[in-house]
Amino acid sequence: MHYEWDTLLLEQTSTYIIVLGEYGRKLHHHTKQKIFEIDNWTVEFFPFDCWFTVSADVNNGVITQYYCNINEPANLSEDGETVSFVDYDLDLIQRNGKWMIVDEDEFEQNSILYSYPQGLIKRVRQEMANLQNRIENHHFPFDGTLERFIDRISS
Repeated sequence: MHYEWDTLLLEQTSTYIIVLGEYGRKLHHHTKQKIFEIDNWTVEFFPFDCWFTVSADVNNGVITQYYCNINEPANLSEDGETVSFVDYDLDLIQRNGKWMIVDEDEFEQNSILYSYPQGLIKRVRQEMANLQNRIENHHFPFDGTLERFIDRISS
C-alpha cells in the first residue's frame, strides 16, 4: 500500500463509486512514511470497469483541478469499506484549464524496475488515449457528473 485516506460515500453503483474527500483529511503516505493534511475538498471517482480514477479538487464551489491516475480497475472490499487499485504512475491532470500528462518518467522507471510486460505497457498507453478521448468528448464522468456533487460540500 502506498497511501490511504478516509472519504464519505456520495454514490455507489455496480460499476463505480463516488466519494467526498473532506477538507483537512489526513493522507497517510506509507512509502514516504509521512502524514499530510489535505487543504481542499475532492470529489473522487473510482470505476470498477475502467483503467483510471479521477480526483477533482473543489475550492470555493468550483472544480479547480482534475487529477486522473491510469490504473487497473478499482476494487471494492467485501465489507464495502475500502477501495483499492494498482496505480501505474502515468497521470493526466488539468490545471488552469489545460490538460497534461505527468509522471511519464515514473512510469518508464517502474516499467523497468518491475519488469512490466510489453502488453501491459501498451495497455497503459492505450488507456491514457482512451481517457483523453473520454475527456475531449465529455463522456462520463466528464459530462458534469462530478460537478453535481459540489453542493454536498459544506462551506
